[in-house]
Amino acid sequence: MAGKFMGQGAVETSAAGSRVTLSDGRSVLDFGSYAVALLGHRNPAIADAVRAQLDVMPTSTRSIQSPVPPLAAESLAAYLGGSLSRVYFGCGGADAVEASIKLARMATSRATVIAVDGAFHGKTLGALALTDNPRLKKGLDWLLQGVVHVSPDDPEAVARVVREQEVAAVVFEPLQAENGARPLDEQVLAQWCRDAHEHGAFVISDEIQIGLRRCGARSVALEAGLPVDCVLLGKALGGGVVPVSAAVGTDQLFEPLLADPMMHSATFSGHPLGTAVIPTALDTIEKHAEDGVRIATAMATGLATIQERHGDVVAETRGRGLLWGIDLHSPELAGAMLTGLAERGLVVSPCMTRPTTIRLLPPIVATDEDVDEALVLLTEAAQAAAVGA
Repeated sequence: MAGKFMGQGAVETSAAGSRVTLSDGRSVLDFGSYAVALLGHRNPAIADAVRAQLDVMPTSTRSIQSPVPPLAAESLAAYLGGSLSRVYFGCGGADAVEASIKLARMATSRATVIAVDGAFHGKTLGALALTDNPRLKKGLDWLLQGVVHVSPDDPEAVARVVREQEVAAVVFEPLQAENGARPLDEQVLAQWCRDAHEHGAFVISDEIQIGLRRCGARSVALEAGLPVDCVLLGKALGGGVVPVSAAVGTDQLFEPLLADPMMHSATFSGHPLGTAVIPTALDTIEKHAEDGVRIATAMATGLATIQERHGDVVAETRGRGLLWGIDLHSPELAGAMLTGLAERGLVVSPCMTRPTTIRLLPPIVATDEDVDEALVLLTEAAQAAAVGA
C-alpha cells in the first residue's frame, strides 16, 4: 500500500543518477532510497566494476580462497585510517550488527550490551534487541534479552550500568537517522567510550546509514576522535548497485573469529560480486567529497528558509551532510507533506520511529538543479499542507 501511495499508482521501471523513471512515464527525483543511492542509481564506475566481476567469477566455491574479499577488506581498513584492521562482510546492515555484538559477547564472555534510547540497528533478533521500537518487538520480548537502553543525554549512564552488570559492548549511532536525523552529543559519547574501556567492554559505532561521507565524514566516530573498537558500514558501501555491509574492527574484538573462522560464517559473506565493488565505491565517493560539501551547504540554507517561512507546518529542520530531517508539528501534517511530495515527484524516506519526521537523503552526485528542484517541491508541499490543515 505504501508503494502504491508513493508511486501514485505507478511502479519504478528504471533509474539513473538522481532520477527514477516510473511506469507512467514520469521522472521523479530521488532524495530517499534509505541512504543506499549515495552515488546515485547505476553509477557508471560501479556498474563497470560489477560487470567486470560478473564476467570473471560472480560467486565463490567457498572451498578455495578468493582474492576479492581480502582486497576489499584491505581497501576498507585503509579508507578508515588503518586503526581498525579486521573486516567481516555481510549482505545487509543487520548482518554487520549481528556479527559485532556476537564477537563482543564471545570475546568478553559477557552478556549485556548497552544501546541508546531512540536507536535503530535492524530487525533480525540480535539487532532488534538493540533497536528501540516497541512496535517492532511485539511478541518477541522473551527472545530479546541482555540489552540495556540508556538516555543519549546522560554522560554517566554507561558508568552506572557497568557497575551493576557485566557489559560486553556499548553500541551507538553518532547520529540517529531513523530517529529523525538526531545527532548524539560527542562529549557524552567520549565519556561512554572511556567508561566502557575501563570496564573492558568494546565500543561499536553503527554508521551503516551515516558513514561513507553521507554525513560528511568517512566515519563520524573516528573523525570525532572517539576510540571505538568497531565501525559498522553498509547502505552505500555497494555503490547503490549490490547489497554488502561490513563490520570493521580491532584484533581484540575479532579474536574469536581469528581463533575459529567458522564461529561466524555465511554463504554470501565476502561474496565476490559484492565485495569487488567496494574499492571502486570508496574511490568514487572520495572523488565526490567536495560535491557533498556543496550540496550540504545548499540543503542547510534551503531548509532553514522553509522552516522560517512555514513555521506553522515545519517545527524543526536538522541534519548533517547529506542526511536531513524535517519535523512537522503533527503526524497529520507529516502525512500531508508526504502526500504532496509524492504527487510532485520527490522521493523521500519516512522515519520508522518518528512519524512526525521526513528524512531527506540526497545523493552525493546531485546537481545544483536537483537540489533547487527538491527545495522548490518541499516548499510547495509545505504550502499545500498548511492550506489543508
